[in-house]
Parts: sequence; structure tokens; C-alpha cells
Amino acid sequence: MFDDFKTAMFKEFEMTYCGLINFFLGIEVKQSKDGIFISQKKYAKEILEKFKMDSCKPMSTLVTTGMKMTKSGEGKLINPTLYESLVGSLRYLTITRSDIVYGVGLVSRYMETPKESHWCTVKRIVRYIKGTLDYGMFYSYGDEAKLSGYSNSDWAGDLDDRKRYAFYLGSTTFTWRSKKQPVVALSSCDAEYIASPSAVCEALWLRNLLQELCHAQEESTIVYVDNVSAIKLAKNPVQHGRSKHIDTSGTS
Repeated sequence: MFDDFKTAMFKEFEMTYCGLINFFLGIEVKQSKDGIFISQKKYAKEILEKFKMDSCKPMSTLVTTGMKMTKSGEGKLINPTLYESLVGSLRYLTITRSDIVYGVGLVSRYMETPKESHWCTVKRIVRYIKGTLDYGMFYSYGDEAKLSGYSNSDWAGDLDDRKRYAFYLGSTTFTWRSKKQPVVALSSCDAEYIASPSAVCEALWLRNLLQELCHAQEESTIVYVDNVSAIKLAKNPVQHGRSKHIDTSGTS
């Protein structure tokens, strides 16, 4: 398949084949007999040096447990340009670091008027990165290319908005998303039920994509939801009284 693709591209464009990729736009690629490992270690080090945090103390966790952040924040206003520059750098790092997606998405909401409390959270993320420079994503050759997904929504845990999902191809994260929830949920059941269709839509799109790449999924794709009530509601749509207040325009 790759040889056919390469031949077709050579016919269409003027190209030069430079062999296996090692480095591309800040992404390091290491290929071995066991699989492919991608990371942004060099880029992460550049972030630490740029913002003078290369000698900071590493942290073992991304954010403080039970932390609640709001737009009002605490403390004095800080330089928004500096804040945007650091958060923007971290957003590019999420290409190979799915473990920081939630934290970076969280601090990205406060670009307009960042306060000291927001800045402290961003710096904690950088300190976490300092201790996890070797982290990346490993795609094993031996893994079964089976697609599975996880859907989650945090009802009343985030004081502003909340919704996220992640999909795995084999044992490695394949695609992920953390997004603001566009509708109001009245319970944890509603919140999870609203979030799950977004994950299902992504699953359908990924199945079609994999089919185009000659990796058709023969079995059904399992989407895991960690709420028993939401699962029962999805299996029994007759319980319309539980969901009649949900705006369907926000669940697509």
C-alpha cells in the first residue's frame, strides 16, 4: 500500500524520497522492530529554556487534585501576552502528549484576563513536563488494530464547562478531545448521556477512515461510559422523561 501511494505521489508531484522519517516539525520519530515511538522531548526542553524554567522542581501530577478554576480567578492580573505565549507552546506539545490535554485545555480558557491563580496552574503543568520529558506515544507493530473509545463528562465538577473523549487503536491513544459542553445538564446521568453521542460520532468517522486505509473494523466499536444510569438510558430510549429537557442540537 505504501509503495503504491509513493508511486502515485511521485507521478503527481516533484518529490524526493529521503528514507524513514526521524524528525518533523518538532516531533521526534524513533522506529524499531517493535514499533514506532514519537515524542517532542527537544521541543519540551526549548519551552523550559524559553520561559526560564529549565531549573524548576519537577511535579508528579499535572494539576492539583480537586482544583476548581473560574474565569474570575484569584490574585492580580498578569501579562496576557506572556500567558498566551506559554499556553500556545503547550498546546503544540499536546500532539504527542495526550496526558496534558486536559490541563492545557483548562488553562486555555483564561487567555483574555489571566490572573495569578491561572498562571500558577500553567507553571505547574510546565513543572510536570520537566519531570516527564521522556514521555511520548508508542505504537506497537504487534498490537491488534482494534478501535475502542472512552467517553466522560464532569457534571458540576468544572465550574464553567466540561466534556471529553479518547480513542485507542490497540493499546495506544489514537485520537482525543476535550471540549466545552454546549448544553446544560441537570444530573451526572444527563451529562454523560449528552457527551456519549459525540464519542459515537467520532467512532463512526474513525471506522470509515480506517476502512479507507484498508483496516476495516469487523467487530463493533466499544465506547466505554463510566455512568450506569447513562448506559441504561442509552439502552432504553423509552425513558424519554429522563431526557426530554435535553436540547438535541447540542448533542450532535
